[in-house]
Amino acid sequence: MGILNTTPDSFSDGGEFDTVEKAVVQARSLRDAGADILDIGGQSTRPQAAEVSLQAELQRVIPVVQAVRQEMDLPISVDTTRAAVAAAAISAGADMINDISGATYDPTMLSTVATLGVPIVLMHIRGTPQTMQQLTDYQDLIGELIAFLQERIEAAVAAGVKRDLIAIDPGIGFAKTYAQNIEILRHLAAFQTLGCPLLVGVSRKSFIGHILDQPDPKQRVWGTAAACCAAIAQGADILRVHDVREMQDVCRVADAIWRS
Repeated sequence: MGILNTTPDSFSDGGEFDTVEKAVVQARSLRDAGADILDIGGQSTRPQAAEVSLQAELQRVIPVVQAVRQEMDLPISVDTTRAAVAAAAISAGADMINDISGATYDPTMLSTVATLGVPIVLMHIRGTPQTMQQLTDYQDLIGELIAFLQERIEAAVAAGVKRDLIAIDPGIGFAKTYAQNIEILRHLAAFQTLGCPLLVGVSRKSFIGHILDQPDPKQRVWGTAAACCAAIAQGADILRVHDVREMQDVCRVADAIWRS
């Protein structure tokens, strides 16, 4: 899954693809590098990111979805926590929704996705991007994440979402400390008990910067590669990444070792 941020303030590439023309060029680049899915987002979810208005998010996302869809058949995911954005994006040509709140921020998200009949990724988070890094006290990290995701899966199914259209994400970097991010990667296989495809997002994240003493997110490519390889070994099904070409090589070799 290749990341396409249309935001001015994302932690790694904010402002680089904030016009339709720039976003389409980047979509082509991600496709040509080997992306299987494009994940388009108009709301930064980095720690302390300010929430944008519904209208601003729609203006950032929908024209890009329309333009990308006109140009290519690659599946499009839209990274949003708002049901109105989800509905507009699917109408514009998107194929699935990636909700970093696990569909907890908008009480109409699950019913909207059920009506649309599209896949949804449910991620674990506590609080909001403004507050999440103060909410990292867990008694049983892996158990609590699994319990949260199990509850969200059950809520989605109760709302009418087909279970085979649900993927899960443990939310590395969202209400997690450095040590907790490492623990999640060590125990990813535990999430397979939930019976849903597992999406993992480690790309360029701060825990990699901490290990490498590398403050520049764009210089964390090979640290990202190591984390992606570990995720594949532990059962990840989808990797959400910025550096698609490099991670495509990682996937091919790791798959040959563990999944051939």
